[in-house]
Amino acid sequence: MTTVDERPTTRRMTDFFEHFEPPEGFKVELLRGEIVMMAGPDRVHNDIVEAVQDQIPRKQWSRLQTQDVAILSEASEPQPDLVVLERGVGPESGRLIPSELITLLVEVVSKTSIERDYCTKRSIYAAGCVSAYLIIDPIMGQCVLLTEPASAGEDADYQVQRVSKFGDPVPLAGLGIELETEEFGTLPNVKPHRWP
Repeated sequence: MTTVDERPTTRRMTDFFEHFEPPEGFKVELLRGEIVMMAGPDRVHNDIVEAVQDQIPRKQWSRLQTQDVAILSEASEPQPDLVVLERGVGPESGRLIPSELITLLVEVVSKTSIERDYCTKRSIYAAGCVSAYLIIDPIMGQCVLLTEPASAGEDADYQVQRVSKFGDPVPLAGLGIELETEEFGTLPNVKPHRWP
């Protein structure tokens, strides 16, 4: 007896995702062939993204919000909270930026994205050869900077991890700056977690 794999192929899934229209107020991402839908972010989240963006020099760096990233080897099209790449690098238009061109990706943790930001995206971004991934966690009041991606697929990970508490500067060597974190807010009444 022959079995037929009913799962959609990677190409069919990316084609479907490209034309998928989420309900208003929701953000969607394609993560390893699965469509993940999230509600809009908290004000604390948006203030943190703005504070990070304001510290990255605009003349040298493109600082993009709501920008989809292409990680073809992973059947993934995440939409990080902030994408940073050298100004003038990459396509001038289009929905997707190839992950290999990105200098830094930033994700701000929400109460529903903890495992996704610390595990799933950590592996996906490492597999996509993104040189630095910064997780900003307003639940735990910490920043986790991950560098030196290695390996491929679900085994991909970052070899270097640096954890800093809010209030301590985070050195972003790839951008040539130290990120000031003292104005980052925290999310009240959210249960602490065990990550990283």
